[in-house]
Amino acid sequence: METEVNLTSEMEFDNYNKSVVLVVDDNEEILEFIMDDLTEKFDVLTAKNGVEALEILENEIVHLIISDVMMPEMDGFEFCRRIKSSIEYSHIPLILLTAKDTLESKIQGLELGADVYVEKPFSPEFLQVQACSLIANRNKIKTYFSSSPLLHMKTIAHSKTDEQFLERIQVIIDENISNPDLDVEHLASRMHMSRPTLYRKIKSISNLSPNELINISRLKKGAELLKQGAFKIYEISELIGYSSQTHFGRVFSKQFGMSPTEYANSK
Repeated sequence: METEVNLTSEMEFDNYNKSVVLVVDDNEEILEFIMDDLTEKFDVLTAKNGVEALEILENEIVHLIISDVMMPEMDGFEFCRRIKSSIEYSHIPLILLTAKDTLESKIQGLELGADVYVEKPFSPEFLQVQACSLIANRNKIKTYFSSSPLLHMKTIAHSKTDEQFLERIQVIIDENISNPDLDVEHLASRMHMSRPTLYRKIKSISNLSPNELINISRLKKGAELLKQGAFKIYEISELIGYSSQTHFGRVFSKQFGMSPTEYANSK
């Protein structure tokens, strides 16, 4: 169903909410030490090892993971490997903490997909800056994607796994772009994922709900067709699943700051 919503405004509102950071370490004192420093800026969840952390990730939207390397049951390297190779979690930036200062251990962590490698002992201010920087950079990319008419969905990917996931989503939406009833249920079925899992993945990677991602994909397809200049605006409205040219024009203007006619003329 069609939803008239200013997606950029919703994203800006979301950015005022605290991001969620998951800290994984088997040392209680270090967990408390990191929590005390991060709780001012983030909502902080904790786990004592990789097994517990994976259980938390099944039920929570997490924007950043900070993990120790030396832990029982599942160490940080194996945890990092599972996160970065999983379609559900590969988008989450991960900071590895370790007392190992050898080049080999750093290379191992980075090869597994860790975004930042921080050696112990570390400054809490330094760790906080790293966390803020990773989240802020991701949010800038998400906002730019939402506000740019021709920017492809895969530009918000941060790994090959994410890129493949988004390309699959894009293909499904493109194949059903004229269907006004295309929704999250259809996406979840085609992606062979549960609705909650798909919602968490899309929300985390784009700051959009699945239905919002569908709607903005319609608008971007409309912008692409406007740029080509081969169709009338009312024809484009029908091709991308809008019931009327008026509705399409109103939603397009709210999202991109100009009417379809103004956009077409600018190109």
